[in-house]
Amino acid sequence: MTAAVLPVNGMPSCHEQRLLIVGLGLIGGSLAAALRASGFKGVITACDPSEDEIARGIDMGLIDTGGVALADQVAGASMIVIAVPVLAMESVMASLADLLTHAASNVVLTDVGSTKATIRDCAARVFGRVPPNMVLGHPIAGSEKSGVAAANPALYVHHNVILTPEPDVDPDALMRVRALWQACGACVLEMDVERHDQVLARTSHLPHLLAFSLVDTLARQDERLEIFRYAAGGFRDFTRIAGSDPVMWRDIFTANREAVLTSLDDFEAGLARLRQAIEQGDSDALIATFDRASHARHYFDTLLNKTSYQAEYNMQPQGKVTYRVRPGGQAQGRLRVPGDKSMSHRSIMLGALAEGVTEVKGFLEGEDSLATLQAFREMGVAIEGPHQGRVTIHGVGIKGLKAPAGPIYVGNSGTAMRLFAGLLAGQAFDSELTGDESLTKRPMARVADPLRLMGASIETAEGGRPPLKIKGGTALKGIFYDMPMASAQVKSCLLLAGLYAEGETRVREPAPTRDHTERMLNGFGYSVSREGDTCWLQGGGTLSAGPIDVPSDISSATFFMVAAAITPGADITLEHVGINPTRVGVINILTLMGANLELLNQAEVGGEPVADIRIRYAPLKGIDIPVDQVPLAIDEFPALFIAAANAQGTTRLRGAEELRVKESDRIQAMADGLAILGVEHTVVEDGIDILGNADAQVPSYGGGRIDSLGDHRIAMAFTIASLRASDDIIIDDCANVATSFPSFVELANKIGMRVNVEGQHD
Repeated sequence: MTAAVLPVNGMPSCHEQRLLIVGLGLIGGSLAAALRASGFKGVITACDPSEDEIARGIDMGLIDTGGVALADQVAGASMIVIAVPVLAMESVMASLADLLTHAASNVVLTDVGSTKATIRDCAARVFGRVPPNMVLGHPIAGSEKSGVAAANPALYVHHNVILTPEPDVDPDALMRVRALWQACGACVLEMDVERHDQVLARTSHLPHLLAFSLVDTLARQDERLEIFRYAAGGFRDFTRIAGSDPVMWRDIFTANREAVLTSLDDFEAGLARLRQAIEQGDSDALIATFDRASHARHYFDTLLNKTSYQAEYNMQPQGKVTYRVRPGGQAQGRLRVPGDKSMSHRSIMLGALAEGVTEVKGFLEGEDSLATLQAFREMGVAIEGPHQGRVTIHGVGIKGLKAPAGPIYVGNSGTAMRLFAGLLAGQAFDSELTGDESLTKRPMARVADPLRLMGASIETAEGGRPPLKIKGGTALKGIFYDMPMASAQVKSCLLLAGLYAEGETRVREPAPTRDHTERMLNGFGYSVSREGDTCWLQGGGTLSAGPIDVPSDISSATFFMVAAAITPGADITLEHVGINPTRVGVINILTLMGANLELLNQAEVGGEPVADIRIRYAPLKGIDIPVDQVPLAIDEFPALFIAAANAQGTTRLRGAEELRVKESDRIQAMADGLAILGVEHTVVEDGIDILGNADAQVPSYGGGRIDSLGDHRIAMAFTIASLRASDDIIIDDCANVATSFPSFVELANKIGMRVNVEGQHD
């Protein structure tokens, strides 16, 4: 007899396979239907107590044969799937134990039950242990309908199937069961039995229990007919699952008793807190709960739909996003780009630690900033919004944060991870910081090492990379730290840790870096002093809430500044841009290159200088970029490289090794793209030389296909480059543009560019 091996692509490797499904209901019938749809050519047999179900399964073409007697169906089976109610599992296994005594050794057993500890115990009682050829599993899919007539071939597509194999499982058996579900279009995961039962008790069993209880409670009211007649959509949506099979759910709650009771205890405690908040009129507690729940639900949708968290707010394209940009176009108009990302992060952090309510306007609703906002919700902070850039933060005080339920996810944001490291080092609770795949490659020892000098207990992955595991309750002491590199993130991290440290925390920087943290701390009433290249603060103070108006992000404005600087006839005004002295390197560099740039309507808002920036076309010339300007423009260099490609002569950059450890190696990524366009350049370890062409009468370079490496600034820089290209520029992997500039494509087209977004789905 040939073993039943289903390859990952779902196509059978032979025609001698024989699958036996014990229990031909919705789950078993849908399994058969999915296999048929995938091209499975083997024999599918079923055993079910109902002759009618067997006959219906044959008539529907789902099974080849079947019957009510298990003994008649086992012979020749190469895989047996037990799809009966949980409390019926043991009797089926007992029958199989007798019937399989003389069966071939390659028969694989698996199941579909939703409470794995009970089923594992059944197997141990029947067989003496869980046999190596048995792989326990659970498809996370279902319907309120039942019976083989409800079989759905797409039931498992893009749904999870959790396998809970024993340590001594036969690898071939595990591979065969995994392939079975992959052939149905499912995503196959592995988990230990206890963890599975705990997770499912909370995410599946408890919601069903509550739905059954609510409908039963209302159904026993005298006015139940009127209640049901006028029930709104929310009642219908929540109680839909109360139409599920009562027998199945009785078995589940009986079998998973302890885990269900634990999750019910947690729910009742949360319900009691809500009741108390309503009784006491505690609006802060209510908004904290409701807002945290609302945004957690949005986050759940992103996981379910495999979209970004930020897409829930402004419908950004998802999946594998490609920009196709036609050459030429104009650069005209007035724009207000989104709020500064650095300040958006800090406004949430300091507002959460302040006493009182902080009103923020101009908040950047990008992926990174939203991840920071959600992290504080998970630590017990009530946050309203964002709504059109407005956020209201109900501060909990410097010692008021609560332990999050799990790791804090900061997406792609190195800023958030490094600042959080300092803030969390001073908390009483343990915490863990994680991020996306790109962030896990970025260096974090630069903050972990000085925090350890302050007394913090921090673990990193190999090479000082994320995730960061921070032990709470350690006493921090202020230090004097002489930074080996110019980094506003490291400086800010240590100042935030210094809030919780005994004594004074001093940081010296080798070159000026962004001072948003110092300015904003002072704005919140927490004194930060500076003398020359050193800033310091005293630990143990408090922050007082106040309004924050986040200026437009100069890093985002840079792309349109460069667009105007390189395009003949261009005239662009960018409104309310932050011109903090530690951020104006791009203005200084463009001015040195000959850009026609004016600062209009200069003012100070919340301690931060702002201005409208008007930039008109003028021929650019290559320059040696002053080393002292490099830290002041570190995030703007991808766009400045495009300016250099359109300047007359050579532009030289040195002292910029920091660019190699951003979201990508930005020196090499830009060099690779420039090579595709035909721009002459020479890469060195800490910089690049770019030979430009400033002839306004002809294109500066060609077109081509660019890999942005998932780096939003690389993608936006080459989009702007199209203004002086001779052919289309196609830029792959652009989804992360939403992390810092969700309206970029809209604004680019508004000024007269020709950007099309393609390939928005996986």
